[in-house]
Amino acid sequence: MEKSKGKVAGFFGGIGRFFRGFGEAVAKGDLFVKLSLIWMGAGYFRRKQYVKSVLITIFEALIIIFSVVCSAQYIPKFGTLGTVKRASEFNPVTMKNEINDYDNSFMILLFSVVSIVIWIVFLLVWISNVRRAYELQKMAEKGEHINTFLEDLNTYRNENFYKTLLALPVAGVVVFTAVPLLILILVAFTNYDQQHMPPAELFTWVGLDNFISLFGGGGLTITFGYSFVRVLIWTLVWALFSTFTTYIGGILLSLLINHKRVKLKKLWRTMFMVTIAVPQFVSLLLVRNFFADGGIVNAICANVGLTDFLRDVGLISTSYIPFLTSPGWAHVMIILINIWVGVPYQMLIATGVLMNLPTDQVESARIDGATPVQIFRHITMPYVLFITGPALVTDFVKNINNFNVIYLLTQDVYTTTNQALANSQAKEVDLLVTWLFRLTQEYYNYKMAAVIGIVVFVLCAAFTLIAFGRMTRGDREEVYQ
Repeated sequence: MEKSKGKVAGFFGGIGRFFRGFGEAVAKGDLFVKLSLIWMGAGYFRRKQYVKSVLITIFEALIIIFSVVCSAQYIPKFGTLGTVKRASEFNPVTMKNEINDYDNSFMILLFSVVSIVIWIVFLLVWISNVRRAYELQKMAEKGEHINTFLEDLNTYRNENFYKTLLALPVAGVVVFTAVPLLILILVAFTNYDQQHMPPAELFTWVGLDNFISLFGGGGLTITFGYSFVRVLIWTLVWALFSTFTTYIGGILLSLLINHKRVKLKKLWRTMFMVTIAVPQFVSLLLVRNFFADGGIVNAICANVGLTDFLRDVGLISTSYIPFLTSPGWAHVMIILINIWVGVPYQMLIATGVLMNLPTDQVESARIDGATPVQIFRHITMPYVLFITGPALVTDFVKNINNFNVIYLLTQDVYTTTNQALANSQAKEVDLLVTWLFRLTQEYYNYKMAAVIGIVVFVLCAAFTLIAFGRMTRGDREEVYQ
């Protein structure tokens, strides 16, 4: 706890020092440092760093051009997301119907967010540039050597090489993660759906209405609150069972195959690895056909009398077993099929971990009279959990977003009879991510999909932070050294 508080304090302390350094540069800097507030290359030009001066000036010019040409068109409309609808107007000059100069709400939202992100980046670079100009001034006053452009480049290949390596990933995170995430968040506060679809229609801000609808607000969308609770519970149940069944199953299968009495170990591993080699969309679609209402498994069950038995005891009311078409049966079958898909992968991971199991502890336990079950419980399992704990966390998060298994097994097969779920375009077998997909791709309900996307993100982020914080404390490492 104290460590976490120290990191948070250090983070905000670093931000404070960053802005204090800027204030000191503005207050104590010479003419060229102050001129850097307007012309970013002034400080470098004064210290004869002409190449850097030209490059930073070009960067500043590009930002100004972008702001004038692009941002100026969209930022003023950000508050309303547009007011002029698309329409066809008759032009008496050309004697033709022409499309008017209409607003596109999504383009306004997109370019406004991009502009804001670019301006934030520019602001940070601008502040850093002024601070650097002041540092160069102090170096010149002390008679210290000021690097040339080539010498600065060499530092990014040597002592500052970590900055070179991090530059591309950080840029990628900003472009491909931060910007889409910001757009997703903002869409959740709009009425962007099939009735408000650009460019034909405009959408606008609606505040917290979508969140109120999702979390049980009244009105015509009250079913969204009901559906959200149902889908969220199944998502968590699915993630829990799918993660731990495959995890434990993979460990047990690895122990079984690696047992000294088992012959043809390579053959058994190869047979189980077939499910990894075959693409999931092939194997899962094939399995879906096997377990269909008129599939081969139902035919076999009918021939051996299992279907009649289940109907007699009241477990089914149809002439077939609804493996993937009834809520309870579908939930169980999806988890069981996922075990078949996921256990071989976990078996390979467990095999690699068990090969490094501390044999001295195992032998000592055997000498002391420990049974195989006791060895597994007190040595093998704690060791595997210690090594694979972070991977277990990522598997849980991955299963929360496990689109393939649910979608491929139930799409065009499962039809809900629950009217409340149907009104919200949800099904009993949906995860939050498949519900989100259906809302966007089939019903174009982007506003509610954005809200669900935020919920999924918060859920995964909170669990990941808590779980990683507990599993990477480092207080058990010495036990296995």
